[in-house]
Amino acid sequence: MVPRYARPAMTALWEPEAKYRIWFEIEAHATEKLGELGIVPQGAAKALWDWWATGPTIDVPAIDAIEAVTKHDVIAFLTWVAEQVGDEARFMHQGMTSSDVLDTTLAVQLAQASDILLTDLDDLLAAIRRRAEEHKYTPCIGRSHGIHAEPVTFGLKLAQAYAEFTRCRQRLVAARAEIATCAISGAVGTFANIDPAVEAHVAQKLGLAVEPVSTQVIPRDRHAMFFATLAVIAGSVERLAVEIRHLQRTEVLEAEEYFSPGQKGSSAMPHKRNPILTENLTGQARMIRAYALPALENVALWHERDISHSSVERFIAPDATITLDFALARLTGVIDKLLIYPDRMKANLERMGGLVHSQRVMLALTQAGVSREDAYRLVQRNAMKVWESDGALSLLDLLKADTEVAAVLSPEDIEEQFDLAYHFKHVDTIFARVFG
Repeated sequence: MVPRYARPAMTALWEPEAKYRIWFEIEAHATEKLGELGIVPQGAAKALWDWWATGPTIDVPAIDAIEAVTKHDVIAFLTWVAEQVGDEARFMHQGMTSSDVLDTTLAVQLAQASDILLTDLDDLLAAIRRRAEEHKYTPCIGRSHGIHAEPVTFGLKLAQAYAEFTRCRQRLVAARAEIATCAISGAVGTFANIDPAVEAHVAQKLGLAVEPVSTQVIPRDRHAMFFATLAVIAGSVERLAVEIRHLQRTEVLEAEEYFSPGQKGSSAMPHKRNPILTENLTGQARMIRAYALPALENVALWHERDISHSSVERFIAPDATITLDFALARLTGVIDKLLIYPDRMKANLERMGGLVHSQRVMLALTQAGVSREDAYRLVQRNAMKVWESDGALSLLDLLKADTEVAAVLSPEDIEEQFDLAYHFKHVDTIFARVFG
C-alpha cells in the first residue's frame, strides 16, 4: 500500500489491530456456541467477552514478539489473549484450525471493503449523472478510430459511462455476496472436532453466509471472482480517464481537468496544464488489474489445503481495495469539477467542412433511387476533396455543384441532410434507458 494513493477508512480495515479484533470476535463467538452445546464451560465465553468489554488495546508489538518465537501468527495471537484473559482462555479455538480464523476474517474484511467501494460507486454515479444531464444536448463530435465520425452529445458520452459504472456496481454486489462466506469446519473441513452449528452461529454474528464445503480453506474461486470484478471496475475507470485525457489534448481541448489556483503543470514550462489526475488513474487501473492474475492463480491449491495463496492475499487484498477506493474517489472529483468547453466542441464538430453528414447524404441518394454503390462513390469523391483541403472546402457546396448529385437531389434536399438536430432526436430515449 502506497500512502499517496490511500484513504483512511479503507486503510483502517487492513491495519493489524483491525484484523486482530475480527480474530477475537470469531474465537469468542465460536467459544460462545461451544458453551451452549456443552462442549466447553459457558464461563469461558463470558470471560472472553468480559475482558473485551473493557475496551482493551491490541498490543500488536507484543503479538509480533510471540510470533517471532512461535513462527505462527494465530498461535501468537491466542497466546497473547490467554495472557490477558487467564485460565478460561484455554477453551478458545476448540476443534478449529487457523484457516477457519484467517479465511473468515478475510471474508469480513473484503465484505467491509466492498461496502466502501459501493459507496464510492454511488458517489461517482451521482457526479456522472449530474454532468450528463447538464450537457444532455451539448453537441460534440463522435470519433471512431480517433477520427471524426458523426455528431453525438457530451451528455451521451457521460450516459455511457453511467451505464457502465451501473454494471460495475451490480457486479460488485454479486462479488460481495460471493466472497462473504464463513468457514469454521476444522482440519480438512470435515467438522470432526467442531459442530457445524458453531459455524452457523459465527456466520450469523458476522453477517456472513455459511460456506457449503470448505475443505480446510474457503475455495479460492470466490476470491478470484472478487478480484476479477475489481479489475473490471478498474478497466472502466481507465476507459473514462482515457477519454478525458484525449479531450484535454491541446488540439482537441473539449474538456479539461480542473486546474486550481496556484497549481503548477510543469517544472520547466509555465504554460502547461496537464491531465495528471486521469493519467494517474490510468496507472492505478493497471495495478488493480494486475492483482486479478495472482488471485486466479490461487484457485489451484493442493488437495484440501496449502498456503501458497496466503502470501499473495496479504499483498493483493489491501492493495487492490485501497487503490480502487482511491481511484474511484479521484475520478468522482475529476468528473465533479471537469471543465467542459461547448464552444470548442462546436468548432471541432464543424472543423472538417461538414464531412460528418456524409452518411445522411448517401442515404438520401439511395432513397432517391441511386444504387448504394453509386451513392457511396458520389459522396466519397466529394468528401475526399474536403478531407484533402483539411476542411477548407465545404461538402455541402461541393455536393450542390456535383451534377450527378444535383440531378437527383435539389439544393434544399441536400441542405436538409446537414441538419445537426437530426442526430439528437433519440437522446431522450437513450437517457430514459440509462437513467430511468
